[in-house]
Amino acid sequence: MDTLDDDDLDLVAALQYAPRAPLSLLAEVLGVSASTAGRRLTRLESDRLLRVIGQQAWSVSGEGNPWHVWVTAEPGRAAEVARRLADLPEASHVAVTAGQADVYCTVQPSRRDRTRDLLTRTIPATPGVRAARSELVLSSATKSDSWRLPRLDPDQLRRLTEHAAQDEAVGSPGRHGTLTDDELRTLRLLAADGRMTAAQVSRELGIGQSTAYRTTQFLLQRGLVRPRVEIEPGLLGYALEVVIPLTVAPSAMRDVALALARHPSARYVSTTAGTSCVVHHGVFRDEDGLTEFLTRDLADLPGVTSFDVSVVLDALRRHWLDREDGRLAAHDKPENGGA
Repeated sequence: MDTLDDDDLDLVAALQYAPRAPLSLLAEVLGVSASTAGRRLTRLESDRLLRVIGQQAWSVSGEGNPWHVWVTAEPGRAAEVARRLADLPEASHVAVTAGQADVYCTVQPSRRDRTRDLLTRTIPATPGVRAARSELVLSSATKSDSWRLPRLDPDQLRRLTEHAAQDEAVGSPGRHGTLTDDELRTLRLLAADGRMTAAQVSRELGIGQSTAYRTTQFLLQRGLVRPRVEIEPGLLGYALEVVIPLTVAPSAMRDVALALARHPSARYVSTTAGTSCVVHHGVFRDEDGLTEFLTRDLADLPGVTSFDVSVVLDALRRHWLDREDGRLAAHDKPENGGA
């Protein structure tokens, strides 16, 4: 996959730190004109390379926490199986992998009573599936919206983080059933477009701008929706993506998860109820970077007894957004649950 040029990468990095920053601030921080920043962002979006979405809290994207699922496919049918799983509305992430499993996915049912059928019937009975193993996610030490491209200087970071602070979560997320109709409708808009302003929400929903502003800030500051840049890691120079389930001594689970979450490769680190006590989803520039991580960083962590590695060959879906040859799909499938 071709990487972006330096100016594009700077813009992506700035958006990662402040996804809702106005073009005027992005341009000022990057030392370009607002029109130049706007043209670059529009081109990346129109080419289906980048999109700023709203990452929803688990409490509103479904009932119960997500599940990791590793699938063994019949010979030669991994891509077919992955496509079928990506059609499931509960599937938030689906990838063809090499290593421990042929297909890796994460699922979160919209209703808790759907979990049993999904894990014991729907997925195992999918044509081409030979075996499936699932593990419940207990908690996340970091999520993909926290991963940053290391390109900007301290002054640039300060100015961007100061702006982003107004949208940072300051309370614990509520639940789907506690949200008003206006809050739910605003949540859906922000999930599709994390840069949507209160004025745009007001026009879309036909509500007052002050109401739209209060509702938007409530959702952001409660952490119910977290703006994030959605772009393939390969476009940013990270050609190697892996999912690493680790077996860890129970007393070390929390410390291992937190240590891995601080590693620059970490995109998603979770603790699970299963054989893999901790799952590290990371990105690396090349095999040398992965080697250094496995033989030094991971090997030095107390409590880790074993691990396996699944290398992502093709990501078909991320955060309910479909992919086509590394680009965002032209048409998205309906999202899971009430968000």
